[in-house]
Amino acid sequence: MTALTQGPDGQARCKWCEGYAPFVPYHDTEWGFPVNNDIRLFEKLCLESFQSGLSWRTILDKRENFRAAFDGFDFNKMATYDEADVERLLQNAGIIRHRGKIEAVINNAARAQEIIADYGSLAAYVWSFEPPESEIPEPQSLTMSPASHAMSKDMKKKGWKFVGPTTVFAFMQSMGLINDHAKGCVIRDQVATARAGFARPQAK
Repeated sequence: MTALTQGPDGQARCKWCEGYAPFVPYHDTEWGFPVNNDIRLFEKLCLESFQSGLSWRTILDKRENFRAAFDGFDFNKMATYDEADVERLLQNAGIIRHRGKIEAVINNAARAQEIIADYGSLAAYVWSFEPPESEIPEPQSLTMSPASHAMSKDMKKKGWKFVGPTTVFAFMQSMGLINDHAKGCVIRDQVATARAGFARPQAK
């Protein structure tokens, strides 16, 4: 089975963006490009946590609702949320109303603050788990990896929730820690160029 599909412009793209128009701009402009912004990294960790057991289409469709409900995923604000905020979020039909996941991302906001205190930025912590080239898997061949296991294990040790190795691997794919665009995908070389020129954030 081919890992490619033909996009609306006739160019080859990863097959997963087939059949749903909003996937194409997400695939072309976001997925796989390296990110060093702490808010964006935290947002993606939260959204991947909410996706657990669901489809990315469901989460992407609700992403703006999530951003509005969670103060733009500003972890400093989210870390102050209390039970009243949990109840408010459980009444919000525009997001995934799962108490465990809501409480998890609020907990994770405080854990993000702790990582920043220790490392200087969430980005520095996340990018410390970037696998070496020799360990980057064949594109779209895995749903978890040694690097995602290592990061998941360390995050759980630090008190994070809903960050299993599959969730972390999806995060790594989307935030550019690996280039998982299929070979022959029109965006793969663009991501490779972006990764080559990306200044990896360093811990303080």
